[in-house]
Amino acid sequence: MSDRIEVRFAGFGGQGIALMGRLVGETIALHEKGKTAIMTQSYGPESRGGASSSDVVIDTTEIDFPKATHYDYFVCMSEEAYTKYIGRMKERGVMFVEEDLVILDAHAKKASKIFKIPATALAETLGSKLYANICMLGYVCANTDLFKEKDFMKVMKDKVRARFIENNIKAFNLGKNHKG
Repeated sequence: MSDRIEVRFAGFGGQGIALMGRLVGETIALHEKGKTAIMTQSYGPESRGGASSSDVVIDTTEIDFPKATHYDYFVCMSEEAYTKYIGRMKERGVMFVEEDLVILDAHAKKASKIFKIPATALAETLGSKLYANICMLGYVCANTDLFKEKDFMKVMKDKVRARFIENNIKAFNLGKNHKG
């Protein structure tokens, strides 16, 4: 019996969308007993500022198809990505949005829960909006059981350049502690 969970991370090129998928995928694949995870990403003209995405597919059995087709979780960081990808979120899916960059429309009604966070504004308090993706992941971690914080921190410390670790930890905590 499959327990497949699909997660779509989406935003615009330059927001670290692929990094979000990579970090979460590795956290689950390496640290969640009994689960496998595969990460895929869009790559091409999207990387120049258009809608970009990365998918993490999680299952307790072998994953037969690596792409998310109807996602359980939709983590969206831009308006263009929302418009492009919202149609594939499952009925009763869970949505996380960058509240300052995404305007919800009637399609959002199919979500069972919508979490909003000003991730970019919070990241700018650390000196750079480039930490918005990690801020968003802290918020996702605090409001789901997709991955454990301690496991995520291990992976992040291994995969992110040392000079960025301190601010990434601060960004994660800003997201984790946000009351939206």
